[in-house]
Amino acid sequence: MTLSSAPGLLEAAVPDLNGVRILVVEDCWHVGSAVKSLLQACGADVAGPAATTAAAERLISEQTPDVALVDLSLRGGERADVLIDQLHARGVRVIVITGYAALAPGKAAAILQKPIDEAQLLECLRSLTAQKSMR
Repeated sequence: MTLSSAPGLLEAAVPDLNGVRILVVEDCWHVGSAVKSLLQACGADVAGPAATTAAAERLISEQTPDVALVDLSLRGGERADVLIDQLHARGVRVIVITGYAALAPGKAAAILQKPIDEAQLLECLRSLTAQKSMR
């Protein structure tokens, strides 16, 4: 994850995520923790990071998220395609985070390539949460 260092620029771009439930599904502890910290700093209610689909499904059963950030390739070579389909069927907006794999159009609200750019992630979340509030 690339972090912005210019003061003021990031603050101006930070979306208000207060009350937004976000699930983080990422098998790399460092990336998952950094994303969680960033989202919490923006006011989001963050579940995870979950490193497997089973762990993510447990978190989803406790509370359905508004948005999910999902790495397509998880621990032990597991792919998150089925999890993404389940989230999509529940009406959860999914942002796929991947280093290399492609995803069929329509399953994800957005696809971000690793390394994740902080500003791009926040802009994507701003767009998705604005769309949700318009519903």
